[in-house]
Amino acid sequence: MGNTFDRRAEDLGNIVGLEHVNVTVPDQHLATLFYLTGMGFTRDPFLMTGVINMWVNIGRSQIHMPVKEPQVIRGHTGLVVSNLRSLMNRLDLVRGDLAGTKFEFDETKDRLDVICPWGNEFRVYEPDPRFGPVQLGVAYVEFKVPPGTADGIGHFYRDIFGASIMMESETVVQVSVGSYQEFVFRETDETLPAYDGHHMQFYVSNFSAPHERLKERGLITQESNQYQYRCVDIVDPDTGEKLYELEHEVRSMTHPLYGHAFINRNPDQTNRAYGPGYDEISWSQPYNA
Repeated sequence: MGNTFDRRAEDLGNIVGLEHVNVTVPDQHLATLFYLTGMGFTRDPFLMTGVINMWVNIGRSQIHMPVKEPQVIRGHTGLVVSNLRSLMNRLDLVRGDLAGTKFEFDETKDRLDVICPWGNEFRVYEPDPRFGPVQLGVAYVEFKVPPGTADGIGHFYRDIFGASIMMESETVVQVSVGSYQEFVFRETDETLPAYDGHHMQFYVSNFSAPHERLKERGLITQESNQYQYRCVDIVDPDTGEKLYELEHEVRSMTHPLYGHAFINRNPDQTNRAYGPGYDEISWSQPYNA
């Protein structure tokens, strides 16, 4: 009985999992070169297999990319992959094919900074204790927000969605959106571009209470179906002041897609250096008791 554990480290709020980030792209050919060949992710083989949308698996999460004018997140997405050196080699291979786009990448002390052909920014890390057991996944999405809004945004997620939040400082709030997954809202003095409609989808365990709180404030923008609704405006729950725009696709844990398996290929497998039995990789590292 001598072990001391921080039981709070395993707590989850009402938001139980960030399943997908949705940004539109104008060209699936370039998206294939960047996300599949370069980044090494896996196109979902079961759903959206045509040429008007692409669902790309990254561990337990996805990026959805319907074909339309490009959308760019005002911030960046934090990813975990198993091997940064392999990632750099793959990105080198597609550099010529992506010439003339916004694609670039740069190695820093502990990560690789990558920009997609349309300007979405990614910070890519190798597995690390701060990401728990994750060796492939979307660890966080960080948003740049106007000065003076971080505290109110945190209260929005806490009071409306029942999320666990932590104020990193007076200007930065972290919102738990799943196991080892976060939204980070960081204040900036930069002039932010207008919101272009990109959205985030997560699951909640208590589905009705957030809906009631949003509805009484007039914030529901879509009653999608029995298992899903949407909202866009993030407001101060006390004053009603609009703080930020970000579309939320909110699903119940009874949604038919909740918990469906994502296949993740091993991008280091090639026909010239093939290892039988190593076609797929797990999103997590082995559990150490």
